[in-house]
Amino acid sequence: MLALLHTSPVHVPVFDALRDRDHPGTPLRHLVHEELLERAVALGPEAVAGQVAEVIAGAVAEGAGAVLCTCSTLGAVAEASAGAVGAPVLRVDRPMAAEAARAGRRIVVVAALDSTLAPTAALIREEAGDVELRTVLAAGAWRRFLAGDRDGYLDAVAAAVDAVPEAGADAIVLAQASMADAAERTSTAVRVLSSPRPGLGAAVAASGLRAWKEAGTPAPGV
Repeated sequence: MLALLHTSPVHVPVFDALRDRDHPGTPLRHLVHEELLERAVALGPEAVAGQVAEVIAGAVAEGAGAVLCTCSTLGAVAEASAGAVGAPVLRVDRPMAAEAARAGRRIVVVAALDSTLAPTAALIREEAGDVELRTVLAAGAWRRFLAGDRDGYLDAVAAAVDAVPEAGADAIVLAQASMADAAERTSTAVRVLSSPRPGLGAAVAASGLRAWKEAGTPAPGV
């Protein structure tokens, strides 16, 4: 079983659909804790590190083979709990950051929530090293998200993406998992990267590998 830590219920159907498409039959357990993001925005991610670790430890104790944190703001503190819980803990945006690193040196991060910009930028620098990195906050997008205006939210994100000069970017990173569908609404020729699909794929692989190890059997292809 793979547990997913969300800070909004909107992620549940997104990851269920991706599971059905790419990993049919994989059991998912969704843990929605909106209050963690609220406190992290107000006080910083470290203020909720203990609570995040408790949620993750509880999921592992109840049988999760791995835990995927789908909130970019909390990604770093979630990963930091892996050693204590004894199971893989992944942040959804790391595979996306690695892909951005392969795309080129000029990377633009677009976010709807200001608290996401710094953690995402730090992750990309961790994966890519010396890059030319720029961050963009999609004006008015988060207000629309909170109001439940999904179309308005995605349109605002897409507008921010399309405003990035094509000559100045090798890749545009959508910092939050909730932004993924905005990529389909853009007209830019620059490669636009989102986190849900590669993040889930990495987590499913980590969950399965742990299960095989605990069963004492080799993983397929090993």
